[in-house]
Amino acid sequence: MIQIGQVTAVVGVEITIRANDCSNLETHFYLGKSFKGVSIREFIAIDHGFREIICIVEGEFLDERITEGDGPNLQFVRKLKARPIGFFEDEKFHDGIKFLPKIGDSAKLLPEQQVERIFERGSAGGYVIGRLMKEDIAISLPWQRIFNSHLGIFGNTGSGKSNTLTKLYTVLFDNKLDGIGASSKFIFLDFNGEYTGAQLVGADQKKVLRLKTRTDDGDRFALKEEHFWDAETLGILFQATSNTQKPFLRRVVTERKKYAANAYSLISYVQSIFRRVLTSESPSAEALELLKSLSRHLSLDAGLVDSVHKVGYHRNQTSFYYDDAGIRRFFGVDNQTYADHFEAAVGAINFQIPNGFRELQIRSELKLISDLLYGSVQYEHIQPLMRRIEALMGDFEKVISVLEDGEEAKTITVISLRECNQEIKKILPILIAKNYYELHKSLVSSPPETTMHLIIDEAHNILSQQSNREAESWKDYRLELFEEIIKEGRKFGVFMTLASQRPADISPTIVSQLHNYFIHRLVNDRDLALLENTIATLDSVSRSQIPSLPQGACVVTGTTFDIPMLMQIDKLPKDKEPDSSDVNLEELWG
Repeated sequence: MIQIGQVTAVVGVEITIRANDCSNLETHFYLGKSFKGVSIREFIAIDHGFREIICIVEGEFLDERITEGDGPNLQFVRKLKARPIGFFEDEKFHDGIKFLPKIGDSAKLLPEQQVERIFERGSAGGYVIGRLMKEDIAISLPWQRIFNSHLGIFGNTGSGKSNTLTKLYTVLFDNKLDGIGASSKFIFLDFNGEYTGAQLVGADQKKVLRLKTRTDDGDRFALKEEHFWDAETLGILFQATSNTQKPFLRRVVTERKKYAANAYSLISYVQSIFRRVLTSESPSAEALELLKSLSRHLSLDAGLVDSVHKVGYHRNQTSFYYDDAGIRRFFGVDNQTYADHFEAAVGAINFQIPNGFRELQIRSELKLISDLLYGSVQYEHIQPLMRRIEALMGDFEKVISVLEDGEEAKTITVISLRECNQEIKKILPILIAKNYYELHKSLVSSPPETTMHLIIDEAHNILSQQSNREAESWKDYRLELFEEIIKEGRKFGVFMTLASQRPADISPTIVSQLHNYFIHRLVNDRDLALLENTIATLDSVSRSQIPSLPQGACVVTGTTFDIPMLMQIDKLPKDKEPDSSDVNLEELWG
């Protein structure tokens, strides 16, 4: 071993070492082994009885000492500041500060093989995504503990964040895809269409859903009928308020279930509503407008639709009238006007019962009309919900299909939202996450025998708490859903991987619940402050390096790792890279 100095002070956990002369060489050679010279973030060993205390160098300085002789003679003594991180005992590394060195203990360099053993403790080998940046040693990470936890990958745009996310899962699938089989599902929420090509696994081994709102030829996310007809799901889709609109949707769902056994119940319901609105003793102008809207949405006889639109409301007489070629015939107590113009046509109503969003729109209109007639609802509270249903339904029909049996997720599913509008990008990931989470939770036993991994690239798109465009109640619900997944999901085998360029935009609750972090270059003070306050395993030396990390390098820290590591993640081959490369202007412009 190459000795580099002696311990001269121990203050708390801060160790001061007087370095020998010539200890500042870049590389040392001894008995055919190479040793890295001492500098910041290098590891050194201090002999302590039968153990070796491993320290990380956190600083160095010169100590000036004046000696007497022929005259003042200035000598400079190099001193190192180090912090213990663990110890070797019986050739095995143990992390944590259990022993501290004493003054006079000798410090020495560590060979590369011993440095590897510090980081590879507990690793089964084979899972290599990069090398230690300073030591240039390939490190096999403990994949068993990484994918059994929530992961956070943060870094400014262009810092290598997407490459790290892709590398993590590419190496996993390369090594374990056969073993994963049907026991785990991996759902990638891809906002920018970066993983729809040959990334992660071959195109034939994954399912890619390209959702589009611009055109009608995109794929659709299959939602099981019983999951669609759920007040919580509908509340998510249409951003229903919790006090009035969600209870209304719940009544719509409950009523549908109540009469599900009767295939013609909806037709009878429509006939009943027509009769009740037009013959009501307390006519409601809002109910009449809804009835006209309903007649347009149903495939009714053209004559009946035309007749309904000839009905008007006379406010002074608080009565409906039928405009018969310029002659107004009022609906009276004897219901003669109704009998002459509507009774036969309403009795003949028959239509193909729609499903999915069309059925929801029709049932909602019927329910609102019914509630208005009973005087049990405030029209102005529910009207915004009806407008949202009408406005968003067209987009939802392009990206969601409601099926009786739904569709089971494949082992690897990539859902691309690249061609969706902002509204859908905000809402749909919540529905997808909730759907998979609830389904998985209902199927697993305890302890879980299957796992589900939800990977969200550009996670600030849906986990931001900065948005001013949405209501507070909706924002709370959105964040609460993901906070529940990240806080409770581990018990059910549900794990999340988040990648973002703005961790400060993401809810601090979510960031603090992540177990392991891969942190690329970040320069924003808010981002750095968040990391400092939420990641207990991030030391000050590692944190200080984050703003100046080169492309592809990251600090790896978290509960799986004993000490923070500075790693250079291997770059993927061109055909495996996510579609997020920089533009080559030299090639583009010549």
